[in-house]
Amino acid sequence: MANLHVCRGPQELYEQAAALYARLADEALAARGRFMVALSGGSTTKGMHAVLSGDRYRAKIPWTCVHLFWGDERCVPPTHSESNYRMAEQTLLAQIAIPARNVHRIPAELPPAEAATAYEQVLREVFALSGEALPRFDLIFLGLGVDGHTASLFPGTPGVREDRRLVIAQYVEKLQAWRITLTPPVLNNAAQIIFLVSGADKAATLHDVLYGPFDPERLPAQLVRPTQGAVLWLVDQAAASALRG
Repeated sequence: MANLHVCRGPQELYEQAAALYARLADEALAARGRFMVALSGGSTTKGMHAVLSGDRYRAKIPWTCVHLFWGDERCVPPTHSESNYRMAEQTLLAQIAIPARNVHRIPAELPPAEAATAYEQVLREVFALSGEALPRFDLIFLGLGVDGHTASLFPGTPGVREDRRLVIAQYVEKLQAWRITLTPPVLNNAAQIIFLVSGADKAATLHDVLYGPFDPERLPAQLVRPTQGAVLWLVDQAAASALRG
C-alpha cells in the first residue's frame, strides 16, 4: 500500500501540503541550516502557494534559508503565461522575503539543450557536487498527469530511461513542444517526495500508478521510488475515488 493521505477536498490538500512544507523546513534547517526544495507547476501547487504566502506561514518560515528549484519547465521565457516559474513568482515569490540568490529557476528561454546543461551546472554548484554525485533535495513536489506523466517525464519519452544526467531537454511529441526536466535518478535521491493530485480526471490514472503493473514506459510516475527517502501521495477525495477501500 502506498503512503497515501486522502483529503476531503482541494483546500484541505493545499493546507496539508503547506503544513508539511513548514514542518520539513524546520527539520532541514535544524539539521543542515538550509532547506532545498523543487517545486512543480499546476493548479494544485498554485493552491499550496496561496496558503504558504498567507498570514499563517509567510512570516513563520525562514525564507532566507530556503533554496527553491523547479522539477521541470516549459521551454518559454520566464514572463510567459505557461511558465512554471512565472506561476510561482506571482503566487509565492512576490509575497515572501526570499533572497533572489536563493531562487534557482530553469533558464528555459535558452535553446533546450543549453537550458538543460545550464541547469545541471546550477545543481552541481549549489549542491557542491563532484563526479557522478546526485543532488539530495529535502523535498520535491510532483504532480500527476492524466497520461501518467510526472515532472516532464512523459510516456514513451527518452527521459523515462535516463540514468546518468541530472537534467535533460526532450521533445514531447504529443505536446509538440520541448520540456526541461529533472531525471529519475535525481527524483529518486530526494529525502521526501510529495505528489499533489486533485480532481476526478486523475482517478483512473492514480489507481493504475499505485495498483497496476509496473510499466513506467506507459506510466512514468511509477518510476518515483526513492532509494533513501519517502514518497507521500497527498490526494483529494475526487482523485482517490477509484482506489480500493
